[in-house]
Amino acid sequence: MLRAFLGPLVVTFPVALFILDMQFLWLYADELIGKGLDGWIIAKLMVYASARLVNLALPLAVLVASIMALGNLSERSELTALKASGMSLARVLRPLILAMVVLSAGALWFSNHGWPAANIRFRALLYSVTKQKPALNIREGVFYNGIDGFAIRVGTKHPDGRLDDILIHDHRDPKGQSILVLKADHGTMAQEDGQLVLTLVDGVSHEEHQEVQSRSRERVHPHVQSTFARQTLRIPLHSLDFSMANEDLFRRSYEMMTLDELAHVSDSLAESAVNEVRQLAAYGTRSVTHLSDTTGWYDASATALQAAPISPWYAAHDPVTRGRLFDKAKELTRNHVRAIDNAMTNVDGKRMRQARHDIEWHRKYILALSCLVLFLVGASLGALVGRGGLGLPTILALLVFLLYYVLSMVGEQMVKVGTLSPALGMWLSTLLLAPAALLLFRLAKREVTWLHLFRSK
Repeated sequence: MLRAFLGPLVVTFPVALFILDMQFLWLYADELIGKGLDGWIIAKLMVYASARLVNLALPLAVLVASIMALGNLSERSELTALKASGMSLARVLRPLILAMVVLSAGALWFSNHGWPAANIRFRALLYSVTKQKPALNIREGVFYNGIDGFAIRVGTKHPDGRLDDILIHDHRDPKGQSILVLKADHGTMAQEDGQLVLTLVDGVSHEEHQEVQSRSRERVHPHVQSTFARQTLRIPLHSLDFSMANEDLFRRSYEMMTLDELAHVSDSLAESAVNEVRQLAAYGTRSVTHLSDTTGWYDASATALQAAPISPWYAAHDPVTRGRLFDKAKELTRNHVRAIDNAMTNVDGKRMRQARHDIEWHRKYILALSCLVLFLVGASLGALVGRGGLGLPTILALLVFLLYYVLSMVGEQMVKVGTLSPALGMWLSTLLLAPAALLLFRLAKREVTWLHLFRSK
């Protein structure tokens, strides 16, 4: 039983990772092409991306392997022979269930320790790759700005390195007060010791020093123009070297945290949101003051509290003062409303951040338990259908996994918009598939006859 299950699992898991990695490459192809990255950097990026995709590849591989394993046993009548010997389906699946418990424990450990470490390295490496400047590729008639402080344009570029109609803008002055423009009819280009060596022939240079605080008559650095027959320009290419970003910049993200860290941050955000609400209530109590009845603002003769038709306190002021009082009241009201809106926005932001941390906390457990649920679904379907190979089992696995994935995405989005709690939304797919798994297991155990229509004749 273990050989029948572990064989397809070992094959389908790398295949699922490869398919998902191709989607990653398609998404970030524009960021990787044309930057002269080493193959080792691309390989590390793919490894870290694969680690982040285990939460999708492992459940899919378990589902496919369980359907194939039980389907092959049923197709070869081995499952029928085991049942005829007096073994129940639960007894037959006991070794696989124990193996799945071990696999789920390993998946939980990986999601709690390996997953955050892979996410940190992936984010840092991906950020470094996206910020990497394109490799040296000077094209005809186009200014190349990949080298810090330079803009280079050539009219014609020959395969042997010869250049015609060369124009170079040098802006390396850190204060921006000196501009050098070189123009040459011919030249050559080569790379030596990390430098771009440009040999210019028959050219002219224009240099101008900017004096922003001097009048035109008082400038002591006029425009300088000179010609040359041959000049060599060495440009360092260290700005094109790959630079790895600091991983500490990404450690505070919820995707980079363990279960204990996520729980601690979630509790802190919940407590902070509660304190914000309490402070908001105290602010409202301090800021809103009712006028006492002694001012005549309220009608004392009325049975219910209501404003008096004419307040003696308000009527005692002249019209100009009344207008000023009214404008001041409107201004204070607008300030209070704005302060309350800002406070509520801050509270909503903390609750949203808390939901994101709770989502990631539940996701780590879902990876482990979803493997068990999908294994039970796949094993039951394989026993019922009775078909092995890669045809029908793969189709059934994709349909079931698509349903599981859609339910997971719907539940997560409902949590993010506040419709469901994190506990209910993140476990929505598992809660809906668990009864279906038990039902399929009971049908497979009782060998319902109408499902035999799927069997090959």
